Amino acid sequence: MPVVHVQRHFRSRFRRSVLLASMLVAGFAALNAHGESPSRSTQNTGSDQLAIQVNDDRMTISVAKVPQVYLYGTIDAGAAQRVQSMIQSRRIPPNSDIYLNSPGGDVAAGIALGHLFRAGNMTTHLGSPRKTARQPIVPKSSQCVNACAYAYAGGMFRWAPTGSDRFGAQPLSTTVTPTTDVAAYLKDMGVNPQVFGSAASGEVTWLNADQMLANGLSNNGRLLPTAVNMPISNVASISITQMTREGEHRITLQCRPDGLTLTAYYAIGAERARQMVARATRSYFEINDQPINGSERVNASAMDQAVVFSQPLPVTQLNQLLSANLMAAWLADRGGAVRYGFWMSLDAVRKELRTYGNNCAQVAKQAGSSKN
Repeated sequence: MPVVHVQRHFRSRFRRSVLLASMLVAGFAALNAHGESPSRSTQNTGSDQLAIQVNDDRMTISVAKVPQVYLYGTIDAGAAQRVQSMIQSRRIPPNSDIYLNSPGGDVAAGIALGHLFRAGNMTTHLGSPRKTARQPIVPKSSQCVNACAYAYAGGMFRWAPTGSDRFGAQPLSTTVTPTTDVAAYLKDMGVNPQVFGSAASGEVTWLNADQMLANGLSNNGRLLPTAVNMPISNVASISITQMTREGEHRITLQCRPDGLTLTAYYAIGAERARQMVARATRSYFEINDQPINGSERVNASAMDQAVVFSQPLPVTQLNQLLSANLMAAWLADRGGAVRYGFWMSLDAVRKELRTYGNNCAQVAKQAGSSKN
């Protein structure tokens, strides 16, 4: 079933996250062995205040590409102001990874933090701070509930918890008045307020990763794709775009009387695109995890900031494309042992795909009429 395919990809991303964490731990151990501090920390000593730890050492940046910022403890009324000050001074730069571990606190401050995260295009996770001389005891698991949950919702990309980490949601009526302000905030962040429950008792609902993903509370590094159908002349065209933590992914389909053209754009930067294409031994498209069969080979080239894949297909394969749940474009090297590229779930653009199919039929009809 389609869900199985999607979950398999998420498990793959999780395995890569575990590998990343292992690399970071090993790197920090090596740095400490040479007497170099693995992080820069700014902490508030009061137990009733949100503490902040910024990790932007060489190892973190080389592996994670962005600073890792840990916010932990009670979210007090001044928490957002302190974080905003660090953002303005560039101690917390845009696109940072934000790790939260908080039992809650001031809901208005949590919402203010969420707005800061969204304005800075930041990614939210659950996670505990690293062990340092000032923070020798680090909890093994993290939780995010109440005000923390609203801060988490502000992340542009939101990673669901793993392992023993826990995310808790409470009904709006028990956390702040008026509730309509909170509901409006959640909607602005792309989160359905109903995910936070409606129990009169105000009890916390602990959501697992699958529940958060299914309800749009987490997106695991990728926004829902959007699609635009182009005006019809003698060509029907649709462009499907998805923004991810890695960058922009785009797939276009063009329909002409003599056949289809499938094109994918993998935006990864000019130099990296050039290097990938140079060492690739194979390029191919997949539909529902299966390579697309076609008489024409897939052409891959580096163009501007992206790897561009292109393959002509017969019109007879149109229905296969329109009914696909997953579509992917890949470059393989080392004899196929390693591959680079992206995959995209198409369920969110099903309506636009049907419109594109109708436009293709209209193109074929116009072509038939011109021959008569």
